[in-house]
Amino acid sequence: MGRGRIQLKRIENKINRQVTFSKRRSGLLKKAHEISVLCDAEVALIVFSTKGKLFEYATDSCMERILERYERYSYAERQLLANDDPENQGSWTLEYAKLKARVDVLQRNQRHFMGEDLESLNIKELQNLENQIDAALKHVRSRKNQLMYESISELQKKDKALQEQNNMLAKKVKEKEKAIITQQALWEQQNPDLDSPSIHRPQPQQPLSISSSHLATGMEEEPTPIQHRANALLPAWMLRYLNE
Repeated sequence: MGRGRIQLKRIENKINRQVTFSKRRSGLLKKAHEISVLCDAEVALIVFSTKGKLFEYATDSCMERILERYERYSYAERQLLANDDPENQGSWTLEYAKLKARVDVLQRNQRHFMGEDLESLNIKELQNLENQIDAALKHVRSRKNQLMYESISELQKKDKALQEQNNMLAKKVKEKEKAIITQQALWEQQNPDLDSPSIHRPQPQQPLSISSSHLATGMEEEPTPIQHRANALLPAWMLRYLNE
């Protein structure tokens, strides 16, 4: 005898209901993961317990992307169903006619503002067009003046910043020069002899230029001790020969 179909109903026992929820929830999340991996499907699963606790699963953890895709699909389905309704088709036709007429009016006004197709306008319409153009020019000039004022203010701020930077650099240069002068004065105080005018640097010696005649004369007038000794050792006949 075959097994009969079990009727599903709420579990009255609170503990048994909690245990069943935990087991079925785990199995449901597991099945969602399996179908996502095996079938390459995008799966989003959201479960709230009786206490309001959230349990969810999404393919690649992109729940927001899947829900956004679901919203787009649901909206497209609702639009298709609405278009199939004859009453909705009639309302869409009326709305299209209104929008087309409005677009035609806007295009005609644009041509008038550009100075085109003015032959069909009367004096009153031309005056209204002129007033509208004057008002538009006032707005344009006001916006232009505002932008120019903002640009001038920005340039003035930049100029002020550059002046302050220049003054700061000039102050640093002056402080640096003052420090150099102070160091130089201190060095001069510690070394007073280096800058005294009474101390002269030694002059380079001039090279001696002795001519051969002067050298010969000097040798003849003032014989050296070596020459006296040599004359004493030489014989008389050799001395006579040398003196000749």
